Amino acid sequence: MTEILAITYNVLRSSWEVTLESAPLFLAGFFVAGLLRAFLPENFVATHLGKNGIKSILKAAAFGIPIPLCSCGVLPAAAGLKKQGAGKGAVAAFLISTPETGVDSIAVSYALLDPIMTVIRPVIAFLTAIAAGIAIAFSENRNMETDTLEQKSASSPPATCNSSCCCSSKIQAKQTNGEKFKAGMRFAFGDLLKDIGPWFFIGIILSGLISVFISPELISKYLSNEYLSMTLMLALSIPLNVCATASTPIAAALALKGISPGAALVFLLAGPATNAASLTVIFQLLGKKASLIYLSVIIVTAFFSGIAVNALYSHLGLSITDWIPATSHKEGSLFEIISAVVLGALVLKSFIPIKTTE
Repeated sequence: MTEILAITYNVLRSSWEVTLESAPLFLAGFFVAGLLRAFLPENFVATHLGKNGIKSILKAAAFGIPIPLCSCGVLPAAAGLKKQGAGKGAVAAFLISTPETGVDSIAVSYALLDPIMTVIRPVIAFLTAIAAGIAIAFSENRNMETDTLEQKSASSPPATCNSSCCCSSKIQAKQTNGEKFKAGMRFAFGDLLKDIGPWFFIGIILSGLISVFISPELISKYLSNEYLSMTLMLALSIPLNVCATASTPIAAALALKGISPGAALVFLLAGPATNAASLTVIFQLLGKKASLIYLSVIIVTAFFSGIAVNALYSHLGLSITDWIPATSHKEGSLFEIISAVVLGALVLKSFIPIKTTE
């Protein structure tokens, strides 16, 4: 009994330390997500991506990076783009870049990983999205030249507003900046936090379990081969239902035990874009052929990116087994403690139904 209590204490302590490190930047990421929601027109993405061609694929990959949607939340958005005329290549690019990165996950990457990985992660996600989009577009025999006039008119919103989406854009345009800001913050710290927050804390608990039960000696003995470790991370990440933000503390915990940056990158890239919960929807959205290309590009790109990242760290004279400095146990600053408590309270609050009076 005493041993169980000691293990539980160590897991919770390790999880609390990760929470202290990540909570301030995690909250900052959600604040930026709220600003994007508030001041980016609702039809902005659909207007620019409702076309076929390389330009649309590039835009889809670029727009997906800062947009705050998790691996499940991106599915209805992508379905909406496809319904409005976006090609499968652009939809696939959006599906990859959006859940693999985001302002919240970039902030947490900076807090828990190192600056190199913080930069490399969204860059590789961007390139993966472009590669998958172009491969799918070519496989569908789509016109890769300039969009035609018919495509442009098909993707443009109708002159009369009959849909709730169109009308909501008009309502948004009539709002003051203050009202837009409040609506954006309600979305970020309400709906979005409800989607991502619980998974983030699950990731933190898993990182605590890894810290306690997985030793550096175990990693060194069985996963010292970088190719084997990347293959294992790939095998674990594909069925695992974890978003980009939640995968970060797990990757950080594994890195502290000796996993190479390449293996960590494979986990960070493949997990959010290929989890089992979303694959069935993606197969329906893109079709069997395009979905297989989608998966193949992610797997191949993640694996070879992992090899390239390990080579980069070695070239820079950095160890690939000790690339995240271990931190000593600390109580945390007052600001970190307040941020952690506020984050936990906001996640709990997002699940409490609010009674509205008519």
